[in-house]
Amino acid sequence: MYDWANSAFATTIMAGFFPIFFKQYWSAGVDVTVSTARLGMANSIGGIFVALFAPILGAIADKGTSKKKFLMFFAYMGVVMTSSLYMVSKGNWPIAVVLYVFATVGFSGGNIFYDSLITGIASKKKMDFVSALGFSLGYLGGGLLFALNVWMTLRPETFGFADAGEAVKFSFLCVGAWWAFFSIPIFIFVREPVSRDAVSGINMVKAGFVQLKETFHQARRLKPIFMFLMAYWLYMDGVDTIVRMAVDYGISIGFESNDLIVALLITQFVGFPSAIGFGYLGGKIGARRSIFIAIGVYLFVSIWAGFMQNKIEFYILAIIIGMVQGGIQALSRSYYAKIIPVDKSAEYFGFYNMLGKFAAVIGPVFMGLIGLMVKHMGYSSDISSRVSIMSISLFFIAGGTLLYFVDEGRDNEEI
Repeated sequence: MYDWANSAFATTIMAGFFPIFFKQYWSAGVDVTVSTARLGMANSIGGIFVALFAPILGAIADKGTSKKKFLMFFAYMGVVMTSSLYMVSKGNWPIAVVLYVFATVGFSGGNIFYDSLITGIASKKKMDFVSALGFSLGYLGGGLLFALNVWMTLRPETFGFADAGEAVKFSFLCVGAWWAFFSIPIFIFVREPVSRDAVSGINMVKAGFVQLKETFHQARRLKPIFMFLMAYWLYMDGVDTIVRMAVDYGISIGFESNDLIVALLITQFVGFPSAIGFGYLGGKIGARRSIFIAIGVYLFVSIWAGFMQNKIEFYILAIIIGMVQGGIQALSRSYYAKIIPVDKSAEYFGFYNMLGKFAAVIGPVFMGLIGLMVKHMGYSSDISSRVSIMSISLFFIAGGTLLYFVDEGRDNEEI
């Protein structure tokens, strides 16, 4: 249910309305290449905040009984910041960026502790399915609210709004309320595994730093984990960049915002059954092989996207992405959970999310800089936008190559 809750932010805000509203309302009158660079920078700043503190917070949580407390703090920080976007006036892009950054920190920070709980509720045999089920419910829940929000913007008079802009702003409040309400079950019904050497207060903080130091010293013995994290960093860089920048890219090459919203809805509802399907596929052929399939599909998509000319192609791409997006996320999470020490799950998922957030730092900035560089060379905004999206293919190639060298013969039994 927490996937169901926070996916509203990932869908309606991160992938959907924020890029459109940022470009057309908070950055009104600005060249599309400049607004793309601003949006990329906003995503990157939020990623840096989480990346710097994720392993430390995870290690501290492991030494106490604090995973759910940290999860609650970050989740409701995200709720408050997301809801506050409702009050940002037209043209005030700096304030929009600040609120978005802190909302992203809440979303990403909460996921560190949410992900780490999987080792305490699922056996290794069930992890692929449990992880995939969570992502599939996230696609369904996020898609349902997003569909309602889209309806509000397409028919604002039906809901008593003056125009589509007012409906979009109200959607920020809807996401906050949805996220807050559906987060409640995890705090009530999910039991946090209790560490045998759990401590509290300042001792928990000290013990957390000691554990973090010990993990760094063990780095030479953690080669499979290290290699997987490097691979994950690179290929998720591509995935996250496409999620966060796809709508911005579509607008930059001249597509209508309504067409792009429909494409996002398609991705959500295709993603619901496909994520479950990938969970079963992981059980049949292995999570690693299934991840390779998804990486190959993303590589194809990132290249094709640079050549597409009409909305039908965009819809086809949306279907293809929906078939693999939940799968690559779910199986990456479950594969990693199987190879890490269970008693250090929050700390190791801190590293996992740290690299995931650094991926969100590099990808959008890389895409924005490539676009600006091509534009500076004298090419049109259309050409620079197309080259920038194609450049993301490099991350899938590099990530897939590193994943090939992960030694599956070793796991956390040796650590």
